[in-house]
Amino acid sequence: MPQKPQKNQITSTAASKPEPVAASASPKKRGRPVQNEADSRRQELIDKSALLFRTQGYDNTTVRDIAAAVGIQAGSWFYHFKSKHEILVAVMEQGMAASLADIEAIAIHNLPPRLAFERLVAAHLHTLLAPDHDYITVLLYEWRSVDQHSRARIIALKDRYEAIWDEVIAALHASGEWAMPTKFDRLLTFGALNWSAQWFRRGAGVSIEELAQQATQFILRTPAAK
Repeated sequence: MPQKPQKNQITSTAASKPEPVAASASPKKRGRPVQNEADSRRQELIDKSALLFRTQGYDNTTVRDIAAAVGIQAGSWFYHFKSKHEILVAVMEQGMAASLADIEAIAIHNLPPRLAFERLVAAHLHTLLAPDHDYITVLLYEWRSVDQHSRARIIALKDRYEAIWDEVIAALHASGEWAMPTKFDRLLTFGALNWSAQWFRRGAGVSIEELAQQATQFILRTPAAK
């Protein structure tokens, strides 16, 4: 905890007037950083770790790698997380929460089913492919590294995410726009979209928005109405 500067003890007597006491400099803060600084540093650790886990792999990333990326001493890392595994869970949980917030913001009830589906596809692809979006890719490829106890919170977010997709897919089935529905439509859709993280290259002439339109047409097998 930061040390509080001690108050100057000034005494006086009737016989003499005390000499003025110069204000002493506040002692240098030690220990844990103040709250705002701690929050900022914790978020930086999550961001840098997500990038390292995606590019190097979780097993190949060390605590020293993370500390060096943030510019802190290796020991300071433990003010924010107890272990590398704990930061992996934080990366996945934060990524899943952000993805859920993105699709919850889509007013699916006020959109035609196909347009709602295309918006979900675009949001999903943006989460996977946009610059500095490393979180969900880490979740996809490092899920085996998370222990059973830690999976529960992430799975709860994932279930809410998938429920929104199921609602839109059911509306597409009902409208006839999904010509030959199956009980695996969402799983097959996610499989196709998630694999784009392996081959999509930013700046190669195709935007994420255009890819979302093409993916929607591929999945539904019909062009959008003019």
